[in-house]
Amino acid sequence: MNRRNFLRAGSLAAGLALPALARARQSASTAAPSPLATPAPLAEPPAFAPTPETGWRRFELTSRIEPLPGDGPLRVWVPLPAMHETAWQRPMGSLWQGNADLMERVRDRSGAEMVYAEWAPGVAQPQLEILSRFATRDRAIDFSQPGADPQRLTRAERMLYLRATALLPTDGIVRDTARDIVQGAKGDEDKARAIYDWIVDNTFREPKVRGCGIGDIRSMLETGNLSGKCADLNALFVGLARAAGLPARDVYGIRVADSRFGYKSLGKSGNVSKAQHCRAEVFLERFGWVPVDPADVRKVVLEEPPGKLSMVDPKVAAVRRQLFGAWEMNWLAYNDAHDLRLPNSTGKEIPFLMYPQGELAGQRFDSLDPDAFSYSLSAREIS
Repeated sequence: MNRRNFLRAGSLAAGLALPALARARQSASTAAPSPLATPAPLAEPPAFAPTPETGWRRFELTSRIEPLPGDGPLRVWVPLPAMHETAWQRPMGSLWQGNADLMERVRDRSGAEMVYAEWAPGVAQPQLEILSRFATRDRAIDFSQPGADPQRLTRAERMLYLRATALLPTDGIVRDTARDIVQGAKGDEDKARAIYDWIVDNTFREPKVRGCGIGDIRSMLETGNLSGKCADLNALFVGLARAAGLPARDVYGIRVADSRFGYKSLGKSGNVSKAQHCRAEVFLERFGWVPVDPADVRKVVLEEPPGKLSMVDPKVAAVRRQLFGAWEMNWLAYNDAHDLRLPNSTGKEIPFLMYPQGELAGQRFDSLDPDAFSYSLSAREIS
């Protein structure tokens, strides 16, 4: 008999039915947390211009984990929506079921939340299914208007988002590079823009990198190989910003819908097992947390049809202009954690939690290979 654990948060309805592990789906309705509204579909995609005025959208993410059995204890960790940002993301709760001996929500010391499941040796077909619902709204900073009540960081928060991590050092070549980039900049906004522009102009997306990359920024700068994917390029922004004295953070998540602006490279719906995406934020005194995403500018350059666009192409120019200060929220944020030690794991720390993780008899699965792990992630917008 399946054992079930349920987490209910926000406005997840008590009557919501979790999809069966056999993949049978049941329809379910949930009262919307006010004010949620799904924007009407547009006949023609507009110019790339995310705005909160578009309104709230609701999504459902289903994670199905069927790890390979074997001798020894089997453990799995699956990230949950943990960031509750009232202006742009509202977790609405998660449900899970499976045949594990233990299934529970756990939290890393950094605040990252996940479902932890553990099977005793010998289970023939280990299974776990998690359904998460959440609401998102586009972000856009009006730099001509400082926030009416700008957010303040406590001393502890400032230290947290200025600290060095294993892959984000702030000394040596990172500090020297940041100092050169921001030389002559007069304020925190000018410094952040200078770092953003430097990354857009000097890095490139490398399609051969597995997953989203790992974000070893010292190695990138020392070798001069400024290539990678989002967890590399946006980590470089965060590390350089911290080295320049600007609080900054990576935000780890996954794309859950196509871009409503018509950009093929900036969205994914349906099967999102390989749609993980890391973004970045920088804290500016007049505006609070400001969204940035230089990695997606380079993604558009490489991948947007017909491909290998120039930096002056209108599609590239539009996203470059907007992705300092705006995010299209067809994307779920999990957490902003670095250097995580997975609860009850016998393995080493992981640099970030954006993919399902698992281990059998102390040996880690390849989290970047969902078919071999195996797991699948699917997303859909709900009304």
